[in-house]
Amino acid sequence: MTTTPEHDERIAKMTFASVYPHYVTKVEKKGRTVAELHEVVTWLTGFDEADLERLISEKATFAQFFAEATLNPHADLITGTICGYRIEEIETPLTRQVRYLDKLVDELAKGRKMEKILRSP
Repeated sequence: MTTTPEHDERIAKMTFASVYPHYVTKVEKKGRTVAELHEVVTWLTGFDEADLERLISEKATFAQFFAEATLNPHADLITGTICGYRIEEIETPLTRQVRYLDKLVDELAKGRKMEKILRSP
């Protein structure tokens, strides 16, 4: 699926710090914890707690966030639809990576078991 250059640029410039509170609210509203959210983010990106705090305080853009990340080798197992886009069909790597994160947070909020969220082949 092709996204527009404007859409991709908007996502690249968005800061992780601006989206993170929404992730926290979403998962806590559904009875999940910030620790579980961090576990999911760590699985996808390789970031630890200190990395997340630093990226939030630096107001890192998603472009910077994913440039520093070590993407999990099983991230390509994240499939499905999020925000109207089929993840596996998104052509722009950064946009696909952001949607991976969105999908994992969504699954966590929907009560999916952690073993299922943290995909393994």
